[in-house]
Amino acid sequence: MKKLTFITVIIIFIFATTITKNSTKNLDKKIFESKENIRLLKNNYDLVLLDYSYLSTPKKLIEFQNLFFENDLVPLKIENTNKMILKDNSIIIKKFNE
Repeated sequence: MKKLTFITVIIIFIFATTITKNSTKNLDKKIFESKENIRLLKNNYDLVLLDYSYLSTPKKLIEFQNLFFENDLVPLKIENTNKMILKDNSIIIKKFNE
């Protein structure tokens, strides 16, 4: 009787260990995938931030204007601009600051 109880307890421990090990393995896999996704997003964020910081400085914008557009760009007042709204297959034109 003691042998049967001892063997049953050992078998239960083996099954419990197997289930725990598989659960841990699945959790480790999910953690690794999450860390990889975070790493990729951080790299992408750093590149976008660098791109934004580098390209959006006023000095760079003026350089790009002179390099690519020369005198094609002219300043506009926002009061003189309009916006187009597409609604129900019709075009509505309104002042920009409305």
